[in-house]
Amino acid sequence: MNKNNYAIIMAGGVGSRFWPISKNSFPKQFHDMLGTGDTLIQKTFHRLAKFIPKQNIYILTNADYNDLVLEQLPEVSQEQVVLEPGMRNTGPCILYAALKIQKQNPDALMLVAPSDHWIEDEDAFAKNVITAFDFCQEKDALMTLGIEPTFPNTGYGYIEYDTETENVVKQVKQFREKPDYETAKSFIKQGNFVWNAGIFMWSVASVVKAFKSNQPELFQLFENGIPSYNTASESDFILENYEKAENISVDYAIMEGAKNVYVLSAEFDWNDLGTWGSLYDKLDKDADNNAVVNARTLVKDASGNMIRTKDDKIVVVEGLNDYIIIDKDDVLLIYPKEKEQDIKQLRNKVKDVFGDEYC
Repeated sequence: MNKNNYAIIMAGGVGSRFWPISKNSFPKQFHDMLGTGDTLIQKTFHRLAKFIPKQNIYILTNADYNDLVLEQLPEVSQEQVVLEPGMRNTGPCILYAALKIQKQNPDALMLVAPSDHWIEDEDAFAKNVITAFDFCQEKDALMTLGIEPTFPNTGYGYIEYDTETENVVKQVKQFREKPDYETAKSFIKQGNFVWNAGIFMWSVASVVKAFKSNQPELFQLFENGIPSYNTASESDFILENYEKAENISVDYAIMEGAKNVYVLSAEFDWNDLGTWGSLYDKLDKDADNNAVVNARTLVKDASGNMIRTKDDKIVVVEGLNDYIIIDKDDVLLIYPKEKEQDIKQLRNKVKDVFGDEYC
């Protein structure tokens, strides 16, 4: 274990496309979405703890989820839970965490990883991150892991990299927004595009320097708090100042404008588990090609369904194909899988008609 290796687990999202399991009060990262016995945030923490000291793993989350984090991760101290008093996207919270860590250890290397990704080969993941850490130790670099595209996905952003070097670490030419289908096909045909997984590595010195250069106002706001970071007065400073931060992603804040951005193509299978369909793809299927979590099922002429209930609930399905069937407390969702991207809007409609407590 290298004492200079740190990680930030991003765990503040709501996961609205996993409604009705994921709700504002209890979002998806705190659920056992895969039916393995571990929640997504637990799986992420244990994956990182294989090569990063547990005391160097910070959880960045909304203040409302503090108790959930401490309950699900008893190995973590309160000091490791970095609380956002409001939603300001990933730029401000990553800068805040980087300054906290830099004050504690100026030689720190940081991994920033979402709490809700599915990664099968954890040894390959560790190998890739350590390769990136070694690179960032030697160079002033902002690094990201890219996923080799397996089909022209229009739901991910893409990273175009330079092909002039044979090194496994490639310099990034540009980030590309989520493309239409024909553009995605052209990216894959070109051969030097990878999916943007939103997993970053850098030294604290490099990322702080990038914010100072590219986001001077945001940097100044959080730099003013350095005397209070890691002290009893930190929470007062954050409560007073966090809402003043611009709502901006780390991609827009520093990555897309910086000249020292590099990418390493991942050697592990990856899924961002953003929708019920993506979860369906990664789960084992029954004889009728239904993916079932927790339920006991009796099916006839029904296939391709994503079924999830409380433990051991009996579900009888006939004549229904390619549907999302989710039973959660006082909400039952039966919805076409092909319309899964609309669930976020559907959730908002339920909120308007029935109230916040169902969302």
